[in-house]
Amino acid sequence: MRDKWSSRTTFILAAIGSAVGLGNAWRFPGLAAKYGGGAFLFVYLIALLIIGIPLLMLEIAVARHTKQGAPGSMRALKKKAESIGWFGVSNGIFISIYYAAVFAWVILMFFMSFKFMGLTGDTEAASSLWANTIKTTGTTSGFTTIAWPVLVCLLIAWALCYLCIRNGTTTVGKVVKYTVSLPVICLLVLAVRGFTMPGALDGVAKLFIPKWSALSDSNLWVDAVGQVFYSLSTSMAIMFAYGSFLDDKANIAVDATIIAFADMIISVLAGIVMFTTMAGVGMLDNMSASGIATAFIIYPQAIVKLSGSGVVNMLFAFVFYFCLITLAIDSLFSIIEGVSTAISDKFHLNKKKTTLTICIVEGIISLIYVTGAGLAVLDIVDYFINSYTLILTGILEVIVAGWFFKTSKILEQINRNTQGFKMPKWWFLPSIKCIAPVVLSGLFIWNLVNLIRGGGIYGEADGYSLKANIIFGWAVILLILLSGLIIKGIVKYKTKSGYSEDARGWDDFSDEA
Repeated sequence: MRDKWSSRTTFILAAIGSAVGLGNAWRFPGLAAKYGGGAFLFVYLIALLIIGIPLLMLEIAVARHTKQGAPGSMRALKKKAESIGWFGVSNGIFISIYYAAVFAWVILMFFMSFKFMGLTGDTEAASSLWANTIKTTGTTSGFTTIAWPVLVCLLIAWALCYLCIRNGTTTVGKVVKYTVSLPVICLLVLAVRGFTMPGALDGVAKLFIPKWSALSDSNLWVDAVGQVFYSLSTSMAIMFAYGSFLDDKANIAVDATIIAFADMIISVLAGIVMFTTMAGVGMLDNMSASGIATAFIIYPQAIVKLSGSGVVNMLFAFVFYFCLITLAIDSLFSIIEGVSTAISDKFHLNKKKTTLTICIVEGIISLIYVTGAGLAVLDIVDYFINSYTLILTGILEVIVAGWFFKTSKILEQINRNTQGFKMPKWWFLPSIKCIAPVVLSGLFIWNLVNLIRGGGIYGEADGYSLKANIIFGWAVILLILLSGLIIKGIVKYKTKSGYSEDARGWDDFSDEA
């Protein structure tokens, strides 16, 4: 018996929880600061409408019809496209491994928040608190150094992840009621505090008043499209898994729109928190598009300047890092859910045991991030996956759905149960068939050109050797691209012992009456 969401609200909250993650809290405000505030918001909204929402609807609708994870859903569109689904699963595997490490760093900072009580005004000590604790060397040569506090926090991160999804939709449904509402409450508390600070309105003005001249910067368009694409959790098997647990009466057109705009609204709320706080402590020009730098180096400097009271600053730190914990946890377990669903579907495995095995195996691999080389390895892996395989997976998804399948069938699934708002044909079809493939391909080529030009931002010039890039960058890409062939090899081997592969196509799945 396949898992099902207990209610429509549970599905929406779970999907919002997956979409809303650390990137909303720290990368979105940084990009807005970098590209003229309102100008970035304007382009972000355009990208959300023409790419984000249609792609989100596509993945949820196909999975709802097939009741399959990413590989099975892509196979239903075109038999040879199953490998594309495994690309998404593989993206999820590598992302969740390093995301768990980032989650561990957030947990670490939460536990160390009491230290802010004695750091009032000491920005230098605040900015080095995290780096000194994780014992980073800044290079890939520090594997013999282990940060024991980070190891403990990493174990906590994986334990929390498994506990949240051990019983599939049942436990996820219970958890997301808190992990979606709590960060919103925390952000509102932080926003109220931000508005009470001198200069707060200057921060709000910088966030919302557009610098239209920024629209001429091609990097703005690239980063806005990228932020939408990454933020909605597409191309990493999550929304296929969540869609496969939907009841056939689900209103995908409305629900997907709610999910997408909730993701944007929470991003803007996080932006208000960041801009008002940084303005209030005179650090508005210090904001960075680097999420890690913002959360672990720059924002701690702001915390110790919030007030002359160490207790107030400490409480603010606890709230801020607790907010990040609640944002990180459901993003992590949703990725694992996408991976677990795909593997258990394919090989007819017990879902709970599969999830536990994935958490243990990935947990062991993630130990690399508790070493002194962990930050450098994360830097390389994150860059290569986000710049290449994640985007490539999205490109292939929309090409298959738009050009090798009757896209109107997917649109019928999207609008099947809606009485009010419907996804119009003039919006969905051009987006999936033309706009999304062209824009995502442009984003992919842009990243490739930048890499070729000067060794890219992660070449030897930035301290990472060619060897490190090959081992942690290109090798990861190769494994992801070979994932479909690896699965075929496993299937061929298992077939000898009586395993029967599910090879159903779109028309072999029937919708419930």
